[in-house]
Amino acid sequence: MTSSDPVISTLSIMRSNAFMTPVFPEFDALKHLLKQQSDSVWTASFQGLTLRTALQPIFSISHKRTVGYEALIRAFDNDGSPVLPIHLFSLPSSEPENVLLDRLCRYLHVRNFSTLSDDVNWLFLNVSPQAVASGARYDSFFGQLLTKTQFPSHRVVVEIVEQPTDDAARLRETVQYYHELGCLIAIDDFGAGHSNFERIWNLGPDIVKLDRQILVRATDDKRARQILNGIVSLLHQSGCLVLLEGVETRDQAMIAVDAGVDFVQGFFFQVPSIALDRVITSGADFDSLLQDYKSQSNEHADPTEQLTGFFEARFRGAMGALKRGEALSSASQHLLSHHAVSRCYLIGSDGVQLGDTLLASHLTNGLDPRFRPLENTTSADWYRQHYLRRAMQAPDVLQVTRPYLSVTGAHMCVTLSCAFEKDGEHQVLCCDILSL
Repeated sequence: MTSSDPVISTLSIMRSNAFMTPVFPEFDALKHLLKQQSDSVWTASFQGLTLRTALQPIFSISHKRTVGYEALIRAFDNDGSPVLPIHLFSLPSSEPENVLLDRLCRYLHVRNFSTLSDDVNWLFLNVSPQAVASGARYDSFFGQLLTKTQFPSHRVVVEIVEQPTDDAARLRETVQYYHELGCLIAIDDFGAGHSNFERIWNLGPDIVKLDRQILVRATDDKRARQILNGIVSLLHQSGCLVLLEGVETRDQAMIAVDAGVDFVQGFFFQVPSIALDRVITSGADFDSLLQDYKSQSNEHADPTEQLTGFFEARFRGAMGALKRGEALSSASQHLLSHHAVSRCYLIGSDGVQLGDTLLASHLTNGLDPRFRPLENTTSADWYRQHYLRRAMQAPDVLQVTRPYLSVTGAHMCVTLSCAFEKDGEHQVLCCDILSL
């Protein structure tokens, strides 16, 4: 006897075909769960709930326009009241039900997106952890879906949620399957939980979506903002485009612009909506945002450039004294007297430090005893440091670094450096300035 419940019937078909490879049974079995409404929008049924597609635009900062949409599922009960997504995804009580819900959502999203007037931009689709963990055997359905709907695979970005896995090979196999279909791959929620660069190197995603918590921290913490900028730079060097999601305020939008991310998504730009036609015709005011960013950049000069101007006279005074033959201790006395200066030292053209590091007197009693093994830098080799190489490449030009963690005391600082000639050889004077 067959069940009158379409979901139960579909599950029965899936179970009976679990170890078979028929042509398109899984796709066809889902058809009767979808229904086209009078406004041409498709809905789906799952355990008494009506499922709808919501879209949230994804914007390119440089292009100043929408380049894609993330498809999100919205569930409603018989009275039309919304059901929280967490409640919807807690309904499946077995692996087949989880797989069914995942496939049903993606089928619904592709069907709805296909009816819209946008025929260029990406559709971002989430894939359930169960589908990823099960590998290409279970998700061969997705290839069938794209073939049957004739939706171009190059317009699909498959989002892989960051999660622990005991089978890295299976995960690579699944990602490779999507790549072979012609889809792009995005790692979702990078920077949270179990995410790490090892997965980036192993999977080679096209896009990395940074977790919102990174942005939240960067909003109030200057060091976290520097870390965000560093992560974006590393991901770019790894060959990935970077998307920052969860942007909710103008300040956070400015942080995203400054961090150099490629794409942004969040309530500040546009909330997800089931009114699909209106979503694809709306935009965001990037002209105003970028103009504010340019104005702020002009009003608030780069702090490192300000440091150069402020300390240049003292620094060149010390360098001139060294050229005249004075010892570092007397030549740098005026420079070290400033409360922000922590240390001065000389480096030879081979990168090896000449003599001891001179500490500012106001810092001597405030050294952290936990880092005492790092204090003695006599004969240390600083050739690897970019401030040394930059100075050697442009003698007599004062160089300044961005804030970094100094290995001589595990504190944040910027370094001023300049190469000069003495007795026919080049030396480099360096000065560390504490960075709060």
